Amino acid sequence: MSDTKQNPVIAGQSNDASFPNVWQELKWRGLVHVSTDETELERALSEETVTYYCGFDPTAPSLHLGNLVQLLNMRRLQLAGHKPLALVGGSTGLIGDPRQTAERTLNTKETVNEWVAKLQSQVSRFLSAEGDNAVRLVNNLDWTQQLSALDFLRDVGKYFRVGTMVKKEIVAARLNSDEGISYTEFSYQVLQGYDFLELNRQYGCTLQTGGSDQWGNLTSGTDLIRKVQGNSVHAYGTPLITNSDGTKFGKSEGNAIWLDADMCSPYTFYQFWLNTADADVIDRLKVFTFLTREQIAELETEVAERPFKRVAQRTLAWEVTSLVHGEQATEQVIAASAAVFGNGDLSAIDLPTLESVIAELPTAKVTVDDLGILNVLQSSGLSKSQSEARRTVTEGGAYVNNEKADGIDTVLSESDFLHGRYAILRRGKKNMAVVELAQ
Repeated sequence: MSDTKQNPVIAGQSNDASFPNVWQELKWRGLVHVSTDETELERALSEETVTYYCGFDPTAPSLHLGNLVQLLNMRRLQLAGHKPLALVGGSTGLIGDPRQTAERTLNTKETVNEWVAKLQSQVSRFLSAEGDNAVRLVNNLDWTQQLSALDFLRDVGKYFRVGTMVKKEIVAARLNSDEGISYTEFSYQVLQGYDFLELNRQYGCTLQTGGSDQWGNLTSGTDLIRKVQGNSVHAYGTPLITNSDGTKFGKSEGNAIWLDADMCSPYTFYQFWLNTADADVIDRLKVFTFLTREQIAELETEVAERPFKRVAQRTLAWEVTSLVHGEQATEQVIAASAAVFGNGDLSAIDLPTLESVIAELPTAKVTVDDLGILNVLQSSGLSKSQSEARRTVTEGGAYVNNEKADGIDTVLSESDFLHGRYAILRRGKKNMAVVELAQ
């Protein structure tokens, strides 16, 4: 993730004062799909300081948009005065929670340890480490690595009933599939239940949050604590987010939207939010921003009355990209996009941002001996032939880095290549391509 001097999620945010309590705000934002005793949970969140946790498994070197839902959910609870425990699963990451489709590939201990550190760093950007309810980072490897298999089976496993375990939605789905499910992944819910028990013992944790697809794992913990400790604790699950057109949320061109800038550039991240459909944008603003109910209502009016201006989408893209990558990176992305399309200084764009902006444009490599304007137009595909390229230039429709080509004898120099590598060509107003100088 991009470095920033100040984390905008932590700085200057507050809960929406128009709601009587944080539970009602969570429900209005569409963040509650299922829960244990709702009346008692709302009372606890309104009248007590609740210690709560959410877990993130290091099954990749970065968190993604599904994890961002949980991180911002945790931040809302922290802003309301409750105490967060952010668990990055050094032990559960070695196992992997069951997926709908097939078994996970097990990663090495060294890889998982490396990813634990990366995810902890990402989590820390979204939750404040200051004040009486500062976030505490925990790792379930701390209480499982010294636990023998016999102790685990005797002290934890005896509280779980196989009949109940196989009824869990994801387990039932896998049992009925051709792939089946291994004992390793079948045991995941026992490990997650044990996490809740340990956090309850060590820190007085009484609430676990997560996605509704994890509900079976969440209730494994509440059931275990009731059996072992005799206490009633809580859990609630956020809904799985889907697009109104039925496509899967959180992916662009089939690729996951990661929070790490090296895995998903700030430009790609910004464009993902900018392309949100009108039918989805208000729901996204509720879940992924800290805008108030009144501010979101104003944007809802914009969508209804002036959808062509895409004010809500631009607000969403700005807010979420700033949360994840910082305001400076977001400003650079917006300026770079404007410059590429003729409204700014291309030379001011740093190389990583430039490469992310031009990634989707047709690109052709050229040599220093082949830099005539007619040749580069044809090589780039903007002109089908030399004669078509000649006509484009003669009619004043050819541009190099937003500068009109003077004539058919124009030859690009090496200084025309941004960062010594790329020149952006344009034919007319909208047809664009890139030529890369062969090294």
